[in-house]
Amino acid sequence: MRDPYQVLGVARGASDADIKKAYRKLAKENHPDRNADNAKALERFKEANSAYELLSDPDKKARFDRGEIGPDGNPTPFGGGGFRGGGGRPGGDPFAGARSRPGGNDSGFDFNFGGGGPEDILSELFGGRSPFGGGGGGGFRTPPQKGADVAYRLTVPFEDAATLKPQRLTLRSGKTVELKLPAGLESGRQMRMAGQGDAGPGGNGDALVTLEIGRHRVLRQDGFDIRLDLPVTLGEAVQGAKIRMPTVEGAVSLTIPPGTTSGKVFRLKGRGFTRADGSRGDQLVTVQVDLPADDAALKAFVAGWTDAREVRRELGV
Repeated sequence: MRDPYQVLGVARGASDADIKKAYRKLAKENHPDRNADNAKALERFKEANSAYELLSDPDKKARFDRGEIGPDGNPTPFGGGGFRGGGGRPGGDPFAGARSRPGGNDSGFDFNFGGGGPEDILSELFGGRSPFGGGGGGGFRTPPQKGADVAYRLTVPFEDAATLKPQRLTLRSGKTVELKLPAGLESGRQMRMAGQGDAGPGGNGDALVTLEIGRHRVLRQDGFDIRLDLPVTLGEAVQGAKIRMPTVEGAVSLTIPPGTTSGKVFRLKGRGFTRADGSRGDQLVTVQVDLPADDAALKAFVAGWTDAREVRRELGV
C-alpha cells in the first residue's frame, strides 16, 4: 500500500482539517455511485478510504508517523528503530495494546470508524448511502450494482426551448414524466433524471436525456438572441406601418417609422432565449424592403424621380 499522505495528496504534518478536506474531495470524485463502471475510480476510492481510516485515528496516525505501523496498519518489525512490542518491552506482545481496545480484531488493530471517519463523511456527502461494512481492511465492500442508465433524445420545440416550457417524456417503461428545462439551454445539453433508468439490486439507474432545440419556420437562434427577417413593401417602408410579426410568445405588432431603410434592425427586449442567470436575450428584427419584380407603375414613378444622395460614398469606390 502507498503512503497514506501521498494517497490523500497532503504533506506530513498536515492538520486534521486538511486531511479531512482532501479525503472528502477524493471520496466525492471517486465514489462508486458516480463511477459504477470505472474500476480505476473504485480502486482510488478504496485506497483513499484506507488512507483516511489510518490518518483520522490519532493513535494510528501517531504510530505510523513514528514508524511503528505501515500504511496497511500492520506493525513494522523494526519500526521506530527496533521491534516494539508489549509497550516497548523486549519479548512483549506487539498486539496487546490493540486487543485491549474495544472493537479490536485478530490483526491487532481497531478498524471500527469513530466520529469523523470515512463512513461519517460519506454519509454526509451521499445522504447516508455508504458502501462500507463493519469489517476490517478499511471496511470496504462492493455496493450492489445499480440498474443500467437509459439514454433518450428529446427535440424541444423552438418556442418551448426559448420560454423553458416543461416537456413530457415517455420512458421505455411506459411511464410519462415531466421534464423541467434548465436555464441556459443549448442543443446537446444532457440532463440526468435520477432513478428513472433500469432496475437493479442496488436501485434504479438514471435516465440520460440529450436535448435538441427544434428548428422554427422563420425564427432562428443567435446565441441567446432570436433573429427574424421581416419583409415590408416599399409603401410600408416609405409611409410607415404597423406590421404583425411572430415571436416565441405569439404574434405582436411592430411599428415601422416612415422612411425606414431596408436592413434597419429593431430590438424587442426580453423576447429571446433564457440565459443561465434567468435573464433573457432579445429578438432582433431586420427589415427587408421587398420590391415587385416587374411593376409598370413603380417603373414609371422611378423614371420621373431622382435621388441625388451619394449613398455609396463610404465604400470608397
